[in-house]
Amino acid sequence: MNAKERYEEWLLKLGADDPLRKQLEELADDEREIEERFYQNITFGTAGLRGKVGAGTNNMNVYTVGKATQGIAEYIKKHGEVSKGVVIAHDCRHFSKEFSQLTAGILAANGIHAYTFPDLRPTPELSFMIRRLGTVSGINITASHNPKEYNGYKVYWQDGAQVSSDIADGMLEEIEKVDMFEGVKHMDFAEGVEKGLITVLGPEMDRAYLDLVISQSIYSADEIDADIPVVYTPLNGAGSIPVMTVLKERGFTNVHIVEEQKDPDPDFTTVGYPNPEDTRAFALSEKLGRSIGAELLIATDPDSDRLAIEVVDENGNYKPLNGNQTGVLLVNYLLEGKKKAGVLPERGAIVKSIVTADMSRAIAEAYGVRMFETLTGFKNICGKIPWLQKHGYTYILGYEESVGYSPAELVRDKDGVATAMLMTEAAAFYRKQGKTLLMVLEDLFKQYGYYAEEQVSLILEGLEGQRRIARMMAHVRADLPQEFAGLKVEKVIDFKDGYEDIPASNVLKFMLEKNTWFAMRPSGTEPKLKFYFYTCGTSHEDADATLKALKEEVLGIVNSVA
Repeated sequence: MNAKERYEEWLLKLGADDPLRKQLEELADDEREIEERFYQNITFGTAGLRGKVGAGTNNMNVYTVGKATQGIAEYIKKHGEVSKGVVIAHDCRHFSKEFSQLTAGILAANGIHAYTFPDLRPTPELSFMIRRLGTVSGINITASHNPKEYNGYKVYWQDGAQVSSDIADGMLEEIEKVDMFEGVKHMDFAEGVEKGLITVLGPEMDRAYLDLVISQSIYSADEIDADIPVVYTPLNGAGSIPVMTVLKERGFTNVHIVEEQKDPDPDFTTVGYPNPEDTRAFALSEKLGRSIGAELLIATDPDSDRLAIEVVDENGNYKPLNGNQTGVLLVNYLLEGKKKAGVLPERGAIVKSIVTADMSRAIAEAYGVRMFETLTGFKNICGKIPWLQKHGYTYILGYEESVGYSPAELVRDKDGVATAMLMTEAAAFYRKQGKTLLMVLEDLFKQYGYYAEEQVSLILEGLEGQRRIARMMAHVRADLPQEFAGLKVEKVIDFKDGYEDIPASNVLKFMLEKNTWFAMRPSGTEPKLKFYFYTCGTSHEDADATLKALKEEVLGIVNSVA
């Protein structure tokens, strides 16, 4: 069926009182919007589902969520241990709680026990709980850092990581068999609880996760300055209670939360785009920080898996650190601290994505730690852990430049809660030595080289946006340049058919002279074509000049594609 035919089918099958029917009736003369909502079924892959909330096969609604859940239930019945059950979490977004209860009811109706939380919980706690409870799978209703119009549906397997490609493909095969109107089994949430098919988890489970986070501390209370002034914002998401609880129990006495962004708000009224990578998300944090003299600002996204920081400079201004810079500080802090304590493993391993900067590799090698690379996404980064264990390596950290860090093997996804504690602790440790995080970062540049980086995203929404992104990638592949910004291309890695032990992915990576490189790839969760630019120079000025020239030339080529 084409988009118009799918639209007509929905009008026919939705009841007169269904609120989604009213949405569709209002679109009767809007052919473009009908096309956007119905030109495809919302894509299910290793990132699960992600889309705008509303009527349509390409959107998040009770029918697309129901279809996905029924398909996953069928997959579990064929390939998993049904008796283990599934744990479900949700964030603060519109319909997140409703979708989570719908999901639990569908699983219960299929004879699969569902574990849920009484309210929103951070993504890392869900990942931890899968292994803690021994469930066969986990589902999180969240759109992470996307704008307020979006919601999403992340699926995990029994190892606590998001599903791998082969499992996602198997689930998709089952999902495609489900008639979303007539093929989904349902049970009311309250009925499922009453029958013992749905369990609402108690506070002891939260305690287990918080204890794990606190156990990752590097230094004792007398080795840090616990009075360091810190501002934290959860951006109206799930991080408020766990982050503030952990920092208080860790002994920090001067932590302030942004009151306007403390409580859940699905409209993100005070922030708009709740992505801590976007420095605009720090506006209220900076205001509060200036009033109390904060030296460190921390923000986590709505499901509290991503984290970004800003640090006060010598002029009293707040300087944002990108994901690579924060990652470098975290890598150095963990390795330095573990070595000092005599607990640095002999065969230690750090995992980063193929589009994350190489400065951390130089630091790891200096400490005798092996750096591994994977495709982007923590399904790949944490998915490497079983291989590491099998080959005698001890996992220390997984991270990627898009402000995601996972410092505990038992949490196999990004963990903004644990990272908030570790970065606060790092700032407090160096403060006691008379240093700021910026001073430490500068010392690392002097030791390992002046690295510079920038990530640029071209936002191209809708069906035409997807098509243009495809044309851009095809254009570059068809005519591979031999030089950029006066630097010779030494190697081009096209991951479309896989590379070494890294699976196939739509990524191009150009390795240039002088430790300079860039990569480009379409985002798997957002309507973006992403670019990653990296240089290493003899000074900040040298690195920045090369970076600027490289970026301008590459973007000029790509933007010429209509």
